[in-house]
Amino acid sequence: MAAPKPWTIVELLRWAADYFRDKGVSEPRASAEVLLANALGLSRLDLYLRHDQPLTPEELARFKTLVLRRRQGEPVAYITGHREFWSLDFLVSPAVLIPRPETEILVQAVLEVLKTENRKPKTENRGLDVGTGSGAVVIALARELPGMQWVAVDVSRAALDVARENARRHRVAQQIHFFQADLFAGLKPGFGFGAIVANLPYVPRGEWEQLPREIRSFEPPGALLGGEDGLDFIRLLARQAPHYLRPRGWVALEVGAGQAPAVMELLEETGAWHCLETIPDYQGIQRVVRAQRLDAP
Repeated sequence: MAAPKPWTIVELLRWAADYFRDKGVSEPRASAEVLLANALGLSRLDLYLRHDQPLTPEELARFKTLVLRRRQGEPVAYITGHREFWSLDFLVSPAVLIPRPETEILVQAVLEVLKTENRKPKTENRGLDVGTGSGAVVIALARELPGMQWVAVDVSRAALDVARENARRHRVAQQIHFFQADLFAGLKPGFGFGAIVANLPYVPRGEWEQLPREIRSFEPPGALLGGEDGLDFIRLLARQAPHYLRPRGWVALEVGAGQAPAVMELLEETGAWHCLETIPDYQGIQRVVRAQRLDAP
């Protein structure tokens, strides 16, 4: 009796994409490509360059394990341990929120103002990343602004371990000091940062159950839930941030869909800001609120 014909890469991709689609898995084709590339130790491009390559039984078994994990809702980034952000490869784990494409708007918003600000004396070239998570935002900024030093804080020790490793991998560890803290705890007012950037939890409590299951079941709730209206942490930061910025320093905050007007109002209530503006993401959602500290808080 003839041995069964081995699966080729292209056949397995087609089958896995159809399987994911039938099971209601999001991004079925992309999930199949990333997981098969991971199982074979190849790039996604290699899959198409070697489309007729047969898989060994060991490779097939390894891919099947990944497919089953994805079928159960586990995000691809947690399965592979990697996620691309700002064209960089970041390590991720269930200890950190998976970096999203829309957060690149936050990086862009900071770079727009700091590219010119970075001509100031070195003592003023310091920035603060509040709620750093995987470190994606602060590492992207550190690479783009090699003359600037950063402090990155997070309440989660496990998240900071991931961020530190990412900083080492991207060769910016000397530019970033990581430490465990809740918002500004442990920092002295008047420190004189030139910029504060934050992607804080902003999901309202009532919207939690409406999130996709793969978010609710796998990503850390503490990195997502922002209280009843989603603004608990942002409200605190809006009040406290002026005391940690130098005059004319900048704050940039990522916010949820529809939250920008309320966040602008929170900043305006302090009387410490001007040049308030919002910046849309790729879908037209006002994703970032940016403001400049007045000369006197």
